[in-house]
Amino acid sequence: MGVDRLFENNAAWVARKTAGDPDFFHRLINQQAPEFLWIGCSDSRVPANDIVGLAPGELFVHRNVANLVVPSDLNLLSVLQYAVEILRVRHVMVCGHYGCGGVKAALRQIELGLIDNWLQPIKQLMLTHGAELDRLDETARLDRLCELNVIAQSRNVAATSIVQDAWARGQPLQVHGWIYALEDGRLRDMGCTRSRGEDLDAAFRLARADTG
Repeated sequence: MGVDRLFENNAAWVARKTAGDPDFFHRLINQQAPEFLWIGCSDSRVPANDIVGLAPGELFVHRNVANLVVPSDLNLLSVLQYAVEILRVRHVMVCGHYGCGGVKAALRQIELGLIDNWLQPIKQLMLTHGAELDRLDETARLDRLCELNVIAQSRNVAATSIVQDAWARGQPLQVHGWIYALEDGRLRDMGCTRSRGEDLDAAFRLARADTG
């Protein structure tokens, strides 16, 4: 299987898009006003736009292995800052998925190389929630760790200075935690939405500096 097939697929996709809408790509040039930022896993089975039924230009996307939100990740922070301050998105969704390979590697302590360093936040979650996870069988343990990871990473988004500054200036912004099931294609809300600084634990709240 060579890359030539991808160019053929691209040509077919262009033909489908322009068959009923000849101006589609001309409009897209000047159209990027998404309401949503999706922070998801790099897994090829989790296509963000398709899952939520949004067209190009309607969803801003950042993806990495195991949908982690690491405070020192300048790539993610740059995407988040641009989405919140420039594009003025109203919703940030951290979306994980059941059966995540990154979460599974952390859980099973599989040595994979450089990525082992990246997955350390998930191993910390295993320690924090060890008592709960130890009560579950292997399948349920993986599922629950995927859920706990989504909840933790959505909190990490809300804890950034970018999001808290937006809330402080009255910008409407919600941070959500979702999980996707490969077996049925359905999204599930993890019930951890935050829309103001008060929704964060006190330790994560940033006090506004006195500039007077």
